[in-house]
Amino acid sequence: MADIVRRPFWEQKTLAEMSAEEWEAVCDGCGKCCLHKLENHDDGEVFYTDVACRLLDIDVCRCSDYQARKKLVPDCLSLRHSDPADMHWLPLSCGYRILAEGRELEDWHPLISGDVNSVHEAGMSIRGRCISENDLKRDVDYEDRIIYWVE
Repeated sequence: MADIVRRPFWEQKTLAEMSAEEWEAVCDGCGKCCLHKLENHDDGEVFYTDVACRLLDIDVCRCSDYQARKKLVPDCLSLRHSDPADMHWLPLSCGYRILAEGRELEDWHPLISGDVNSVHEAGMSIRGRCISENDLKRDVDYEDRIIYWVE
């Protein structure tokens, strides 16, 4: 009798069907979603800056107070109950966007590699390439901080 090959949860379920634990595992830990972004109001194009949310630990690329982030940073977006069609502002490399668009996770994604550091080793995270908003001068022009290495 042939062995039954069980597909991983992210290949079997939609984002909406995932448990909270499965949902969190889809996050690759790149930190790109925590960068400040600018949107062109004429065409909706999103531009990333090298300025990270004050709660992002830029060394480990994780929120320093994930549970209270919505209270501490009211404009922080919660993806869990978002419509996948509204995820256009996430980088193309984001696990949530990849799955929402029906693509396969990259080899460097921790769910594929089995290593939480693979996102950093592959150069896909913001580690070492951004600044916390806490370290900026008050009069900074975010347009001067636009970056193009996110994709």
